[in-house]
Amino acid sequence: MADVATVPTPAPVEKTFRAYTKEQGATYAKGRLGYDQRIYNYIYDHHVSTGGQTDSLLDIGCGPGTVARELSPRFTRTIALDPSVGMIDAARALGGATSAPEPIRFEVSTAEELGSNLSPPVADASVDLITAATAAHWFDMPGFWAAAARVLKPGGSVAIWTSSSKYIHPSMPNAASMQQILQDFRDEYIQPHMTPGNLIAEKMYETLPMPWDLETPVAEFEESAFLRKDWNKDGTVGPDGEFFLGQKKLSLGHVERLLETVSPVTRWREAHPDDVGTDRDVVKMAVGKLASLLHEAGMEPGKEIITTGVTGALIMVKKKE
Repeated sequence: MADVATVPTPAPVEKTFRAYTKEQGATYAKGRLGYDQRIYNYIYDHHVSTGGQTDSLLDIGCGPGTVARELSPRFTRTIALDPSVGMIDAARALGGATSAPEPIRFEVSTAEELGSNLSPPVADASVDLITAATAAHWFDMPGFWAAAARVLKPGGSVAIWTSSSKYIHPSMPNAASMQQILQDFRDEYIQPHMTPGNLIAEKMYETLPMPWDLETPVAEFEESAFLRKDWNKDGTVGPDGEFFLGQKKLSLGHVERLLETVSPVTRWREAHPDDVGTDRDVVKMAVGKLASLLHEAGMEPGKEIITTGVTGALIMVKKKE
């Protein structure tokens, strides 16, 4: 269970992604890969095995709609919400369908509204599964839990998870040195532009408030049914040398695009507009250092590949029957 204080703290209001344009949302979708199917299987199996139904999926903080598209074939109806107009525009352009099949409904709404602002609104007691992937650190959790209790069916589930692909697989040549480059990138350039929400995510949601931790607990949720699952914590690999949530071989170009989607990078670039895209750009500097190590190991320029591993943490909560 999360170890959190029960006194209320200010919600870490997210401003960077909310200001995204449709073009920025499309770029984000290209840089952020989808999640390994095994995490979807784990969520789905736990949801169904604990009595959850598969009529209605509600994805929160959906961004360009990646999770909604990947999970929707298992559900009859899907609504995906994000507070950013630009992200929703990008999601609608990419589309997606459910098992019915019917189109995914992408709408602008916050985690605290959960569609109450829409026409038609997300109805009370109408949702089987709520998902939030690498987004809950931006939520006002008391408001979110109250709204989730309202829209979930009895026995419905909430699945909240986050992941990090900042780990270099130990099989890579110069792995330790490349890992240090990413750590320096974080400590020297990114950390000053981190917000409280970034820090919650960096701790893999260990401090994310649960409904029973709040000053006014949300009693509709069953504390005894709480589930937390960690994969490859702190970048450690399993006995087989693999990351459970997958490892990806990325070109340097993809690594660059991925780093550019990190919200503190956006804020760094806003603070240093004259350096964006130059050899003083924080992303360009990090990627250049990685390239030098790969060339030192014998990789040809233009053919650099980095194997990264993904760590993750999943929280699942059930609404009482």
